[in-house]
Amino acid sequence: MKNIIGMKAIHGGDVYRNHVKTDFSVNVNPLGTPKAVEAALHNAVKECGKYPDITAYSLKEAVSEMLNVPEKNLLFGNGASELFMAVVHAIRPKKTVILVPSFYGYEYAAEAAGGEVIYYETKAENNFCPGDELFLVLTEDVNMLFLANPNNPDGNLTDRRYLRNVLQHCREKGIYVVLDECFIEFCDAEMSSVNEAKEFPNLIIVRAFTKIFAIPGVRLGYLVCSDPKLAEKTGRQLPEWNISTFAQAAGCECAKHTAFIQETVDYIKRERRFLADGLRKLDITVFQSDANFLLIYSEQHLYEKLLEKGILIRDCANFRGLSEGYYRIAVKSRKENEILLKAIGEIKQSGDI
Repeated sequence: MKNIIGMKAIHGGDVYRNHVKTDFSVNVNPLGTPKAVEAALHNAVKECGKYPDITAYSLKEAVSEMLNVPEKNLLFGNGASELFMAVVHAIRPKKTVILVPSFYGYEYAAEAAGGEVIYYETKAENNFCPGDELFLVLTEDVNMLFLANPNNPDGNLTDRRYLRNVLQHCREKGIYVVLDECFIEFCDAEMSSVNEAKEFPNLIIVRAFTKIFAIPGVRLGYLVCSDPKLAEKTGRQLPEWNISTFAQAAGCECAKHTAFIQETVDYIKRERRFLADGLRKLDITVFQSDANFLLIYSEQHLYEKLLEKGILIRDCANFRGLSEGYYRIAVKSRKENEILLKAIGEIKQSGDI
């Protein structure tokens, strides 16, 4: 029971123990799941009497074509979290560097291997962007670095030149870089480092269909790695048949819908600007974001007051490197964003802190 409570506290989306009308605590596509993907999930019911393809052949073929990467460089997981854990168990790093604030799943996976975790803290005054000091931390005795692009919870994209310098530095020092790109598809095109994976065998990119196609309940992530030995070793850490019939069917269909991704990017850009402008007018501090969510700061206790109105946001006080007053808010539809702004306005007007 203790573990369940702990996991509940470090992730958003706890609509099962709260009365929630609108959930801003999880960052999935506000356009929802494409109808064709929903149809693929329904059709997969007919296949439930058989074991899923243990090699996920059709899924591997579809994603290989989507990303233009060799099938041998792909590995699939029951969500990105399973892949983080598999990579850590495959490498068994004695020392791991994690930037904070960031997704708790990196720390959770790194600690499972029993090694030491070093935290590099980014600062609010620098919009939570890493600086050159990071290179001083990445020494020869470090085995693994976790990075996210864009980062969660702030939504920052890492400068491409800076990221490339990090990859080169880590290659020279013998450090594996686990790069989380689960939100990259919400950003402008050409921001992914998938092409760099061919050049840097120390680079392991983890992505998911979860967020962009709004299917968190399906659980489907994938990994890109050009080191065949590492890919094979990581695959051995995964259980057999870890990708369900539903996940394989959904993934094959998702891989066809690249136009949907661009539609989402344009939509998010408009709504993120609308939401950020509205929050700033309410004297809320809003940090720069390139993703489908915003990190904000408020002196008022927004989490409890919004929950009273049936609105769930992510309280970021328990993110390592953050404190009370920080919240993460998903970018949703115009109607939902207006509901949120109105609710915060009412809280501010009441003066109830």
